[in-house]
Amino acid sequence: TFTKGQLEWRLLGASDSDWANDKDNRKSIMAFILFLNGIPILWQSKQASIVALSTAETEYIALSELAKEILFVVQILHSLVISVQTPITVHVDNMAAIFMAENASSNQRTRHIDVKHRFLVDLTTEGFLDVVFTNLANNPSDGLSKNVSKEVYECHTPKFMADKSIVD
Repeated sequence: TFTKGQLEWRLLGASDSDWANDKDNRKSIMAFILFLNGIPILWQSKQASIVALSTAETEYIALSELAKEILFVVQILHSLVISVQTPITVHVDNMAAIFMAENASSNQRTRHIDVKHRFLVDLTTEGFLDVVFTNLANNPSDGLSKNVSKEVYECHTPKFMADKSIVD
């Protein structure tokens, strides 16, 4: 879409994790994908550097990693005089992680990750990010964090491919 002489583009993200599935070190696999106008431009799947104490914690950390990449991409787009629609929607399949991202309250269970990832609360309360719940079947980052069924694979794989007519 063109807006007031500038391009205005839409970012959409999704993050997921596979909690403590590595039996040797119990570190989680965290993954995310970022779409720009429906085309995947950035994705990552990697083992966490720390052992997470819960599935909510590892989902929250994956969301935090995605948020840092979103900020980087937005800075690049702004330097190219391209505005980005906000809030930027981010899909997560864990309600506790969404709650942590949207609420400033801290407790004993999350204090150890609070400082490093607290900027998520700022991004959501300022209206920059809109973290929404999505079920497993609709989360395109699910296939990047774990083995998935054939049905889930076939559902999400087309989302990772750009239509060749768009880039020609």
